[in-house]
Amino acid sequence: MDTPTRRRRALVLVGTVVVVVVAVTWALTSAGLLGSAASGAPGGGVPSAAGDAPQPDLDLDPDREPGVEDGVIDRGDGVTIFDTHLPAIANLDPALRAAVERATTDAAARGVEMVVTSGWRSAHYQQHLLDEAVRTRGSLEEARKWVSTPELSRHVTGDAVDIGYTDADSWLAQHGTRYGLCTTYANEMWHFELVTEPGGECPPAKADGSS
Repeated sequence: MDTPTRRRRALVLVGTVVVVVVAVTWALTSAGLLGSAASGAPGGGVPSAAGDAPQPDLDLDPDREPGVEDGVIDRGDGVTIFDTHLPAIANLDPALRAAVERATTDAAARGVEMVVTSGWRSAHYQQHLLDEAVRTRGSLEEARKWVSTPELSRHVTGDAVDIGYTDADSWLAQHGTRYGLCTTYANEMWHFELVTEPGGECPPAKADGSS
């Protein structure tokens, strides 16, 4: 057989192989098998660059029990505004924290013990509290009177603090304007925010958190 004939047959054979490979690749891709192998996970797709990889987000797990890192405070611990090693205190707005520190010191000089029952909260913790309130109060409408949504909560932004004990709440309600601290919800005597200048006047309290 002469050389030109052999070359033509070789080219035909190579062309046939290319056509077959292309056809098989197209079939596997259409079936989603090739993409799955490439990505290393079911469902296919092109693997993203390392910088685009989604990072773990604990807040996406609604079943995760909130902890200290979310701002949970054990009410039996007697936490004060000076316990800045706790996220619930450390993540408060600095101006709010400073105002409560001054109030706590002055209250103690008058024999009134002031503790913090809740400060900064993560969005996950706030949603957990709201879900609990819906279960116990029967509806979102009723729950919202006591627990705000993560998007609207002043605790999540670090702009609100809940104070105990009852005598401390009463004392701060009477003297809070010295520090710019005001009760902002009529149904929550323990909830205080920094909403005026020291010595200023507090705005009228809203009926509840849903107002």
